[in-house]
Amino acid sequence: MARRLSGLLAFGAVLVTGVLPAAAAPAGFVAAAPEYPATVAIDSIAPKVAENGGTVVVTGVVTNSGPDPLKDVTVGIRQQSAAGSTVRTRSGLDQLARRGDPGSADGTAITAGRAGLGTLAAGQSLPYIVRASVADLKVGKSGVYELAVDVAGGTPDDDAAHTLGIARSYLPYRNEAVPHPTELAVVWPITHAPELVAQTMQDNDPTPVLRDDSLATELAPGGRLHQLVQTGGQLPGLTWVIDPDLLDTVFAMTRPYRVQKPNTAGEPAKEGNTVPGVGTDAATEWLKQLRTAVAGAGSQVVSLPYADPDLASIAHNGAGLNGMADTLRKARTAGEVTAEGRLAADVQSDVAWPYQGYLDQQIAATAAAAGENLLLANSASISDAALNHTPSAARPIGNGQTAVVADSTISDLFQPDLASPQARTAAVQRFLAETMVINRQLPETPRTLLVLPPRNLTAGSAGALAEAVTQAQQAGWARLVNLRTVAAAPADPEANTAVAGPGDYPQQLRAGELSAATLGRVMDLQGELDQLLVILTQPQRVRGPFSAAMIRSMTTAWRDQPPVGESYRTGVRDYLASLVGAVKLTPKSTVTLAGDNGMVQVSVKNDLNQAVGNLQVQLTSSQPNRVRVGVKQNVVLEGTTSLTLRFPAQARNNGPVPVTAQLMTTGPNPQPYGKPVVFTVNVTSVTSGVLYVIGGGVVLMLLAAVRFTQQRRKGAPAPEDDGGEAQEGGAADGGAAQETGAAAEEHAPGDEKVGH
Repeated sequence: MARRLSGLLAFGAVLVTGVLPAAAAPAGFVAAAPEYPATVAIDSIAPKVAENGGTVVVTGVVTNSGPDPLKDVTVGIRQQSAAGSTVRTRSGLDQLARRGDPGSADGTAITAGRAGLGTLAAGQSLPYIVRASVADLKVGKSGVYELAVDVAGGTPDDDAAHTLGIARSYLPYRNEAVPHPTELAVVWPITHAPELVAQTMQDNDPTPVLRDDSLATELAPGGRLHQLVQTGGQLPGLTWVIDPDLLDTVFAMTRPYRVQKPNTAGEPAKEGNTVPGVGTDAATEWLKQLRTAVAGAGSQVVSLPYADPDLASIAHNGAGLNGMADTLRKARTAGEVTAEGRLAADVQSDVAWPYQGYLDQQIAATAAAAGENLLLANSASISDAALNHTPSAARPIGNGQTAVVADSTISDLFQPDLASPQARTAAVQRFLAETMVINRQLPETPRTLLVLPPRNLTAGSAGALAEAVTQAQQAGWARLVNLRTVAAAPADPEANTAVAGPGDYPQQLRAGELSAATLGRVMDLQGELDQLLVILTQPQRVRGPFSAAMIRSMTTAWRDQPPVGESYRTGVRDYLASLVGAVKLTPKSTVTLAGDNGMVQVSVKNDLNQAVGNLQVQLTSSQPNRVRVGVKQNVVLEGTTSLTLRFPAQARNNGPVPVTAQLMTTGPNPQPYGKPVVFTVNVTSVTSGVLYVIGGGVVLMLLAAVRFTQQRRKGAPAPEDDGGEAQEGGAADGGAAQETGAAAEEHAPGDEKVGH
């Protein structure tokens, strides 16, 4: 498949004027203060969505963050400050997350169900379990309510019980049917930084080589990618967004493969600098499970361009580079072919996903040139701050393109690694609160949402996202659909469709882009690769791996690990240079020519493991009037062999003459190949016979000139019969002169033969 390739949202960054919903703070955590020394963490809330007649159970941990012990500590749930006081707006949800010290707005403590923890020493932590009936919480109509857990007790300075700390979360409550569930599309990214390198082992069936074996761990049970497939497979209707390069890599791992040793990135792969890979079994099973998962009912597969090139970097710094547009189009085609082949599934390939979903006009134009008409965007780059509701996701942005705009507040919940119970619960409850409020904004109007998690979605965050989506579906205000459905839904007529200009792109994101110089060096590799391919008898063994490696050099994944990306690019450049330099002229310094004529030997070496051709060796004398060298000679060399060529040389004078040997490609556009070799031809003696013949020729020419001059001085012609004699004589002289001249011209090669 690789051969077909040859043919954060930044917090605080705002692209447009307006106030955007801020990223959720870790709900439930309030920093300790001298008057509130207890910190409270909420580990779980059950059920996630309350219903009439039920009981809410909260578990967590209380920590004494102060310097003194806390006495008679109790933990309980607070009821609403006013019956039925829901949080009706998304800005209200954000304000609740940012609220500080405990206050009257948090309601009053429910006496029933409080848990006693006794004395809590300084620095000590204890778990808690508290519960309250839905009736005691004073919830009324459907909506989102604050759920507050407070800690009370005494301190050394005050024995009377008072509030020592508080934690807050969200409790959605549903007691009525939902007319129109929000259609929710969730992008489920299956990506990984490139692992395959340009090198392959030099065997009959080239064995693939990886830069390291970290992917084996991620594919194995418990690994990130294994967990993503396991979790996603339980959510029919997901949109699987997959990097086809990862599929190629995993497929390569299903057979024997090798892994580079450290600090050998630019070397040809050999037994001595690689080790066997250990992920074959894990790769085989993972690929099987992925094929099953993506075939789930209602699911969709989106293939990113091969190796997921960094669209934003290319749009801003490399769109005008020679060959870049063609490279992006080939990457898209190769991605589609690879994904379909590896997964045996239909895929959609006209989707662009710029880094972190930030979109501007240059990015949109670059995507359009590559044939990508559906763009995954972040709402921070297409703001709807002026609206009093959250619009549907799809927006026509002109030029035949549609931006499917993800809600940044919801998507950002899953940016961090939600590995802890506290982080997971906070994200799930905020997700449920946000989606419920969105659905209730326009309850009679069908709408759509897109959730766009980060490319490197962690296993913990994936689990939290899956749980949140499942809970929202069970509660009835959301329904999971694929990207195709959301993109085809009618656009909100009030939604913003204006794409920001390049000047509005966040500077902190631009600072992390691949530079124009970096992208230029990558594209320059194509010229060197093309020259190498001309001389190879098996170019396919190099073309596919290198074309893929060039795209991998520009992958979006390097944004989060720049040093690794630079190391990868350096390895590709160094390895290509080593291949080009493996076919070379053997250096030499001085050749002694003991005479007017002889042979100059030039050796060509092929250190590649395959034969080369379409080459010539050309010698050029810096002083051809003193030393002339022979014509070009063709070169055909088997792998790992050398060849010595003999060139005739002819000398006219003694002494040293610099001569340049250069490999040249053949064909309609011959080009120098590799570095030239300059050496000296030192002529130690010119044969005397050569000088005699040359001197004789000069004498004959002088005699002919003298006789011609004398003939001109005799005056008028004789009588007619004399004139005929004179004319005959003139003709004879003229013939002699021409013959002499001709003889002089022919003497040069004649002399060399004599000298030889």
